[in-house]
Amino acid sequence: MSSKSARRRAREFALQGVYQWLISGNSVPQIEDQVQQAAGFDKADAALFTTLLRGALEAPAALEAEFAPFIDRTVAELSPIERAVLTVATYELKHHVEVPYKVVINEAIELTKSYGGTDGHRFVNGVLDKVAAQLRSVEVEARKAQTGDK
Repeated sequence: MSSKSARRRAREFALQGVYQWLISGNSVPQIEDQVQQAAGFDKADAALFTTLLRGALEAPAALEAEFAPFIDRTVAELSPIERAVLTVATYELKHHVEVPYKVVINEAIELTKSYGGTDGHRFVNGVLDKVAAQLRSVEVEARKAQTGDK
């Protein structure tokens, strides 16, 4: 088994927290408490986990509004995993510009491969590419110019 970085683990636990919120409707403090008791949490970046979970659940409808134009169904019709991944990644794209957008997208793809349906990662990648182009247009354009991508 490959060793995961503390930041990847934090994103994984944030995903689990948002998923739990979507399924159970539990409060953020309840979810935070439960997730922090989970096996392996001691190896996660706890500060990043807290930032991502609270950030994603502070105004989830606003984050969903950022990616909703790029999905082929309603937000409510997404699988809970895809919805949770998109919410956390959109939060990170929008509020943590210090993290390169490609890193945010790649992390989201890896989480979806681990937890989501068969082709969920392709869907998440396509949606987040469009979200990044909207929220981080300067960074996306600079990367395209640098790499010669279209």
